Amino acid sequence: MSDAKLEIIPLGGLGEFGMNCMALRYGDEMIVIDAGIMFSEVGHFGVDLMVPNFDFLEKNRDQLLAVVLTHSHEDHIGSLPFLLKKVNVPVYGTPFTLRVVEPRLEEHELDHCTQLNIVEAGSTITLGSFTVEYIRVSHSTVDCCALAVTTPIGTVIHTGDFKFDATPVCGDAIDVERLRALGQKGVLALFSDSTNVERPGQMPSERVVIPALEDIFDKAQKRIFVSCFASSIHRIQIMLDLAEQFDRQVLPVGRSMVRNIEIGRRTGFLDCADDLIIDSKDFKHFNPDEVVVLATGCQGEPMAAMARIAHRNHKQAWMEEGDTIVLSARQIPGNEKSISRLINQCYKNNTNVIDSSQARIHVSGHGAQDDLRMMLEAVRPKYFIPIHGEYRQLYRHKLYACRELGYSDDRVLMMESGDVLEFDRENVRFGERIEVGRISIDDTRSVEMDDAIIRDRKKLAYEGVVVACVALNEDTGTLMSQPEISTRGYMIVDGDQDEIEELRNVVLTTVEGVPAGERVNGKREVFQEQIRVALKRHIQKLTGQRPTIIPLVVTV
Repeated sequence: MSDAKLEIIPLGGLGEFGMNCMALRYGDEMIVIDAGIMFSEVGHFGVDLMVPNFDFLEKNRDQLLAVVLTHSHEDHIGSLPFLLKKVNVPVYGTPFTLRVVEPRLEEHELDHCTQLNIVEAGSTITLGSFTVEYIRVSHSTVDCCALAVTTPIGTVIHTGDFKFDATPVCGDAIDVERLRALGQKGVLALFSDSTNVERPGQMPSERVVIPALEDIFDKAQKRIFVSCFASSIHRIQIMLDLAEQFDRQVLPVGRSMVRNIEIGRRTGFLDCADDLIIDSKDFKHFNPDEVVVLATGCQGEPMAAMARIAHRNHKQAWMEEGDTIVLSARQIPGNEKSISRLINQCYKNNTNVIDSSQARIHVSGHGAQDDLRMMLEAVRPKYFIPIHGEYRQLYRHKLYACRELGYSDDRVLMMESGDVLEFDRENVRFGERIEVGRISIDDTRSVEMDDAIIRDRKKLAYEGVVVACVALNEDTGTLMSQPEISTRGYMIVDGDQDEIEELRNVVLTTVEGVPAGERVNGKREVFQEQIRVALKRHIQKLTGQRPTIIPLVVTV
């Protein structure tokens, strides 16, 4: 394999936020780093989430050795079940990460056939020609690692999500010394998180939120409701510590919150007394000033715990006048309206609402410019490739490396999902692109949705539907009654009897133009299509609209 190339093939996460997934191939051996999802944007017609198109991996299934995970966030592990359904290979990750993965595999009935392999930070695994070292980094969740992948061509480092937090609330700090040691030995390429490249300075430690939260606990007279991401284990530990400090019991609400607290305690990242956390059935037995509720739904999701509590339709918890509501999370772009609705509802309950615009109760887990600089200075790669972000973040990361750190333009390589970057022992070049894309998922049934379904839903949403029903004599094909016309979402004629009568006349004219014998038996499908085409032409000429037209021919 002396002439083999090292290929870097991102299937998602470059040019977009989410769906992080990158394949590394040397010769006929391949590993995949992360397999994430992207949550649906507004107007995606029932699509809950999107996953990368794994056709490339399925086509090369004999080459794929394993999936290695950097950490437990959904944009890095969420599409793992969909990948494993196509190519079942071993999965490697840190203890907390794999504990979070387990219930997702159970939901997809993959738990009995998937090999999960725990890798501690600082450990190394060998997968064919790849040697993968897990290096501790800091992030908003715990047990996160960068990956140093050594190949016959050289060593590449994938940072995962990171920031330089010297004093994390839970777990160990980023292992800067190991990154520097690898840099001194020589790193071929660094693939580095670009999420917060537009923010100057260094991202503060998670501990920076403690004073503001402590002040909230000190002033609160009644219940405290805190909504944050269930994966924010550092933040949850702070809440547990403050609850104990101010003599309050903690009620976790929401499936992922309950589950992640349990996983955090089981893996040793969360520390609290056993009697600090109460069961939901005990909520009503405590005075308002004795309880803290940790709830999911910080993005205003209508079916999440926080929204249901605000609307007083949650079975286990409710808010009342004088309670304090803390939204300890950033607003994900696209969720502004749903969060605003949640805040409005909380105010309707005469509560005190505090979010990150009013107090320092949230800090990002992604490094700002100084963090990115420290990563580059520690690793000192021959080539640098920005990852994780829309194209503007990737490009600004390149500009920052060139302008502020002196990297030459030919050493900072811009990639997008689907590009193939090829390294040999002397050179680097771009190979032939592969086809990538997004697969839409209906998460209520955990199934992939065909593009045709999305197009149909979009058409129905914008144009509506027109149904024409024609009843014929089974033997003669003669018309038994006037055609029935019904519409939904077709605003030109909904409820307008004159317009409906005009559509009925179009159908009658079409029926009369077809011999009775050709309306039934083997000719029925052709006859139905003639009705559909006649209505389509009439409606387009009349309105310019193109509703879905459903002709129904029934025989009696």
